[in-house]
Amino acid sequence: MTAERAPIAAIAALGITQIIGYGTLYYAFSILAGDMAKDLDWSAEWVFGALSAALLAGGLVAPWLGSWIDRYGAGRLMTLGSGLAAAGLVACAMAPTKTAFVLALIAVEIAANLVQYGAAFALLVQISPRTAQRSITYLTLIGGFASTIFWPMTDALHAMMPWQHVYLIFAGLNVGVCLPLHAWLSHGLAQSRRKASQLPAPIVGQLAASARPLGFALMVTAFALQSLVGAAVLVHMVPLLSGLGLGASAAVIGTLFGPSQVLSRLTNMMYGRNLSPVMLALIAAALMPCAVAVLVLTAPSVVGAMAFAVLFGLGNGLFSIVSGTLPLMLFGSEGYGRLQGRVTSARLIVSALAPFALAFGMANIGITWSLALVVGLGGSAALTLLAVNRLARNGT
Repeated sequence: MTAERAPIAAIAALGITQIIGYGTLYYAFSILAGDMAKDLDWSAEWVFGALSAALLAGGLVAPWLGSWIDRYGAGRLMTLGSGLAAAGLVACAMAPTKTAFVLALIAVEIAANLVQYGAAFALLVQISPRTAQRSITYLTLIGGFASTIFWPMTDALHAMMPWQHVYLIFAGLNVGVCLPLHAWLSHGLAQSRRKASQLPAPIVGQLAASARPLGFALMVTAFALQSLVGAAVLVHMVPLLSGLGLGASAAVIGTLFGPSQVLSRLTNMMYGRNLSPVMLALIAAALMPCAVAVLVLTAPSVVGAMAFAVLFGLGNGLFSIVSGTLPLMLFGSEGYGRLQGRVTSARLIVSALAPFALAFGMANIGITWSLALVVGLGGSAALTLLAVNRLARNGT
């Protein structure tokens, strides 16, 4: 048994960069999208369509980025990603045409692959494979505050200035805070590996070689469906609640989502040691569609909307953990960066349509029917994870 301690300093630094990375590159978009549409002379659906195209582009390059993370080290790639994220945000803010805006948004989503959870999980695995599962849980505990901090922050900044200026401030956070922290982590990882007599002992995956193709296909299918649900709801969280009649309380209700993510991760950290990643994945997959069903059945009740935000946050909080720990459990730590790249690619390619699809659906078939489809997709993810669970128990 290992007595290794989790790398607390690295986790704390990554926690800061994850809050900024998700807050500036993901959560802020839905609040600023309305003014983006006005300035670009587009409908809201087409602005979210541009985001979908950018997510798709990010998904297509994710496998190569994952291989580079294994080859060059996650710290170096995250440092590069912070610079690219800042440049992409500046380019979005200064884009003179629609085409330039879309290209800049693509750069932002490629950068997101290099600075968000996939790369951060790989860094923790590279630092200490044996403590990686604990480290990932600790990291997601901190990162869960991203929406709680950046939804109201973005709203407040947007009330004082145009969206372009908000993006310039966010670019400054990426280059002024995240880049130095990622560079420090990169230097520390390279130094520790030079001093070590050998690389950290890898974790061997639970699945036998013959079961891995099916296990990977099932896991990726489940993750993709959950990402589809998560992307559709999270990008539209505040406007979605407003459209259901919650009015000014929508932004306040949305802030319950972040603390609920943190609560689920804290509960798992304290009491979930005996639960395997696949069981946590099943719980997450059940909570997310249940949350959306509660919203559909109770709208426009404020209490129902609050229950939705809490349940969805609990499910998404666990999903963030298992997206890092389940691949590690099933397939091991060898080539983990490349594996995360393949998983991220599949998730992004499938979920890239989510922001545009939900915006289109709400405009054409209404919010209720659109959310009913989301519930069905979430239920399918849970059923797929049941098959993963059976495969994991057999091990072959």
